[in-house]
Amino acid sequence: MLLIALVAAVVCSALPAMAWDPAKQKNLGQDHIKMQWYLLDYGTRDGVPFAVSRKYYTNESVKQQTVDLLMSKYRIPADVAGSLYFTEYEYEYSKDGKQFTVTYLRHYDMLGNEIYGTVYDDSTEATKKVFAPVDPKSTPGKGAALALPKAPAQAAKAPAKKK
Repeated sequence: MLLIALVAAVVCSALPAMAWDPAKQKNLGQDHIKMQWYLLDYGTRDGVPFAVSRKYYTNESVKQQTVDLLMSKYRIPADVAGSLYFTEYEYEYSKDGKQFTVTYLRHYDMLGNEIYGTVYDDSTEATKKVFAPVDPKSTPGKGAALALPKAPAQAAKAPAKKK
């Protein structure tokens, strides 16, 4: 019985990771505050460039700040908020790739159970999409570099004709 429970736990914990195309997943490394980032998916959906990233809480003080926010602002119980393991973000980009907005962010525990999430869909003032400039060095910027359609390569110029 214990073995069955362990196998089920492993399978369930792997489910969120299996939802993404492994060929698109990229380890983006740690950011300036030592949080570990991964790019999970990118491309164009309904003509809109997008990217999905995941942040793992490898910096305990930042994790605690997020746990405190979940408890105070959203009234998530301490035991649930304290199980925070990663946060997932989806970015949407302007057609020119110079701006992005977050379309959702979701907080998960180690087993991939959603703790709390927000979808930014312009349905209320609190869920209004806010666009910001893309920094190529940031996680959204790295996603934009892959998500935006590439400009066609310019054809090689023909040699000038002799007169």
